[in-house]
Amino acid sequence: MSLIHDALRAGHAPATPRRRAGPGVLVAGGGGALGSALLEQLLAARHFAQVSVLVTQPVQAALRGLLPVLWNDGAAAAPAPDHTAVVVFDRERGANGREEAYYKPQPDQLPTLAAGLHARGVRHLLVVMPHTQGGLPDALKRGLASLDEHTVATLGFEHLVFMRSAQPPAEQQHEHPAQRLAHWMLSQLQMMVPQRERAVRALKVAEFAAHLAAQLSTSPPGTRVVPPELVWEAAQAAHTGALATRWLNGPPLPETPPPPSQR
Repeated sequence: MSLIHDALRAGHAPATPRRRAGPGVLVAGGGGALGSALLEQLLAARHFAQVSVLVTQPVQAALRGLLPVLWNDGAAAAPAPDHTAVVVFDRERGANGREEAYYKPQPDQLPTLAAGLHARGVRHLLVVMPHTQGGLPDALKRGLASLDEHTVATLGFEHLVFMRSAQPPAEQQHEHPAQRLAHWMLSQLQMMVPQRERAVRALKVAEFAAHLAAQLSTSPPGTRVVPPELVWEAAQAAHTGALATRWLNGPPLPETPPPPSQR
């Protein structure tokens, strides 16, 4: 039985837990494979004193550390000390009792959602795309996110990170015959690795996202974009925490990315 199943057993838990003292993180999009895995990683790692999740109907959380936050029409009930938030866009799974209560953000809602989070007190925002390109919602495939990202970047977050869907690096071209031979030999060795070990797993991407969220507030300020190749590397890495630290402390992108050209 998973942590999330325990966490949202509506009607079988005591009264809604009180907020715990200390820095907290708020998750929008706790359903789906990636959202559920992210909640589990945040709860297990204990980087935050409080892990909250947006819901659209009252539920009772049985798992210590998880606090449901009712979100109606894009506005939370009241400001709270969740200075860090993670928005997860993920492909929806089949509806079930423990996930129906989760707020499911849609790509075209990102500017409104981000503005609501900022008004709530969030200053460090991580926006996570589906862990694989195949899971991208149609709106993101059409490039809608570019306009929305520019809008979100103007809202005044201290730290803003957009985490792209994982994608393997492009094939490197080798001019020297010896380099081509070495590259071919390495590719043959890679073929010996089981496919399940090379696949992008939601759990590893969620682990990387959890480390990013935990270290976001102490990293250099600004707006950054985690490239698809880095997410792919994180999905294959044994220790994603070190990778997150190294990337976050690198040079930030301009605070406000230029708006996409319109033709």
